[in-house]
Amino acid sequence: MIDLRRLHVLRAVAHYGTVTAAASALHFTPSAASQQIRQLARELGVDLLEPQGRGVRLTPAAESLLAHADAIEARWDQAELDLRADQGDPAGLLRTSGFPMAVSVLLAPMAARLRDRHPRLDVRIQEAEVPQSFNQLFEGEIDLAVVEATVFNPPLSDARFDQQPLLDDPFDLVVPDDHPLVGRRRIDLADAAHERWIAPVPDSPCRPHVLSACGAAGFTPDVVHHALDWNVTAHLVAHGLGVALIPRLAQLTPHLPITRVQCVTEPHRKLLTCTRRGGHERPAIAVALAELRELAPRAVA
Repeated sequence: MIDLRRLHVLRAVAHYGTVTAAASALHFTPSAASQQIRQLARELGVDLLEPQGRGVRLTPAAESLLAHADAIEARWDQAELDLRADQGDPAGLLRTSGFPMAVSVLLAPMAARLRDRHPRLDVRIQEAEVPQSFNQLFEGEIDLAVVEATVFNPPLSDARFDQQPLLDDPFDLVVPDDHPLVGRRRIDLADAAHERWIAPVPDSPCRPHVLSACGAAGFTPDVVHHALDWNVTAHLVAHGLGVALIPRLAQLTPHLPITRVQCVTEPHRKLLTCTRRGGHERPAIAVALAELRELAPRAVA
């Protein structure tokens, strides 16, 4: 009989990439986590980890076992759903997370609506960047996340998660009010090729969108300032220090002397909802997803 606790340690190693990171997430010592996997390997009579440089990697047997483990996890979640099935109004605790802009523009109004429409439902929100949201979903700490699609996310085929499109968030060119491009309904981004630019910091998930949009328009932007927060970017633009591409979802400080100008090519980023596999069938998650789908198009209108 497989010890499911040891199987969970192996799943954590696969998710976090190293025994040390998995141990930290599970509040184990690395040696204790390694011992759990060695015991699981002895029970099954197969090797589960093999050396790779200074670390380890999963063996083919471990990869095969994980496919079954993910299926077991999904069936367990379904069993829990069946046991708690309630034909009445959604009730209980719904734990959500999202990156700052998603919390402000989507999750906060969603929670307010659910409070009014489903008073037996207790919605909790946690601000978290995208990698942390996936970790929280994996660990069962949250039920629903709004994330940005990035190249670092798990693939859509990952059996542990259910990732669904929520909205496309366009980037507008933001310029000072007295800029020559103000007054034009839409502009070709190439018209800003010779401007000084303000771009997201290098590790921001939005930086590739900005650079790719400029590249598609045929130029490399002359980036002279970097900012993490969109309102910081907006203040830099307001002082005439450069132009910037800023997502339409970003709620900028009012009354700044800046203008948003739409781009013909409308560069954008994609936002997704994410639950554990099968989670969208839970009544509480289902009503939350319905609210998010209703709010999303209005947020970028």
